[in-house]
Amino acid sequence: MTLTLVAIFASSFLIALSGALMPGPLLTVTVSESPRRGAVTGPLMILGHGILELGLVIALLLGLAPILKQDAVFISISLAGGGILIWMAVSMFRSLPNLYLDLDASPGKPRNLILSGIILSLANPYWTIWWASIGLGYIMSSAKLGAAGIISFFAGHILADFIWYSFISYSVSRGRRFLSNTLYRGLIGGCASFLLIFACCFLYSGLLKLQ
Repeated sequence: MTLTLVAIFASSFLIALSGALMPGPLLTVTVSESPRRGAVTGPLMILGHGILELGLVIALLLGLAPILKQDAVFISISLAGGGILIWMAVSMFRSLPNLYLDLDASPGKPRNLILSGIILSLANPYWTIWWASIGLGYIMSSAKLGAAGIISFFAGHILADFIWYSFISYSVSRGRRFLSNTLYRGLIGGCASFLLIFACCFLYSGLLKLQ
């Protein structure tokens, strides 16, 4: 069981990192606020992001538990999640030639960083799609191991966000470029490869239930 929990934690971390690495509204504001607010910008933004996601996980477990036990729901989520993962991976591969990390954003107006983390997450359509398909499927699988499985999933998920955004805010606040565009593209490519592998696992588990 311990190895299974470690596997859940590791895979959750890598999948979350794949999403965190891609530019979006949360990353944009983190970059723009870090020159003035310092290295705490990233952690505070992710604190808000994490509060929202924890509430969502609890809501999914409480309100959807009876529905999640049905084979038809598991099959639908597995197939949909696998399809979305493939789409994400392909999109990431296609973006590689022109992908770069902009660390030159200028600071904006002062804001509540924790609240911004919540609002910007809600305003991101990708976040909603991710949790309605991939995240929900992962919760279903992790819940088979009870609370330990859910905790392993969420810990891996939020840790990936925390590490990446802390690194970005620290780098920008110090005015130093620890991450080159070449390395950034390499990370994106590696994560895209992992997403393809994970997508196959999702699709396979769904197709098995159809038999």
